[in-house]
Amino acid sequence: MILFKGIRKLLMFILSPLFDLSKFERKQIYRYNSAVSRKTETEDIVSLIKKLAPVSVAGIPLVRFGSAYDGGYLIPDDLDDIKACFSPGVGALIDFENDCLSKGMKVFLADNTIDANTLPLGKFNYTNKNIGSYSTETLITIDEWVKSSDVKSSSDLLLQMDIEGHEYAAISNLSKDTQNRFRIIAVEFHGLNNLWSKDFFITASEVFNKLLETHMCVHIHPNNWDPFVKKDNIKIPISCEFTFLRKDRIKSYSKVAAMPHPLDTDNAQQNRTMVLPSIWYK
Repeated sequence: MILFKGIRKLLMFILSPLFDLSKFERKQIYRYNSAVSRKTETEDIVSLIKKLAPVSVAGIPLVRFGSAYDGGYLIPDDLDDIKACFSPGVGALIDFENDCLSKGMKVFLADNTIDANTLPLGKFNYTNKNIGSYSTETLITIDEWVKSSDVKSSSDLLLQMDIEGHEYAAISNLSKDTQNRFRIIAVEFHGLNNLWSKDFFITASEVFNKLLETHMCVHIHPNNWDPFVKKDNIKIPISCEFTFLRKDRIKSYSKVAAMPHPLDTDNAQQNRTMVLPSIWYK
């Protein structure tokens, strides 16, 4: 059995060039014994990237909330009358949430993976559950989470989410009414190198297109904890922070002229700086 598994992994690694996989992806297949998916057409990748090109909104500059490094996000300075921030995926960093508190927002946290005794959570509204596409004793949907809060249903909200790959299922299950309540949405999307897999691309593109129905992308920042994956002369960051602003807040906009933004900083100071390739914004 062990010999059979070893031969199967070796054959998958040898045959993977037939599927036009990058060297990085070939190593991942060998390491994890993953199945080879159909390859996404290059023009489909480019089309999605162009849709996500960030815009510069007239009269609304970007400001930095959170840590100076990992855990910090650039968001639009359009924060007046946002009543609450919903921030699933707490981890060990609460700088972003503290900045929201300083703006007079109520802050709601959800994370079932942390020791609540190690963080000063008393000033927040903490739910000991993870965000999911359905609700159980340990999972809760964004819709149910928002409805269970004491925030008025007419109030604008802010969503900041870093939940390590579960963002796709969470957003897929998000109702349009709740999505529209979030004036600003800042999400770290993971596994973007898998866009070259047709199966993953279908899911991810539906999520991005759903967000773009109600919001426009105003900022993209690659997370330099992981490298770019390059294929067909297109460089895709494995993890990337996206910020969206609801369309009704945008009166006029133009293309972003250059990246990175002056307020951008590396997530990992010890790693090489990653500059977003121009295909993502031009």
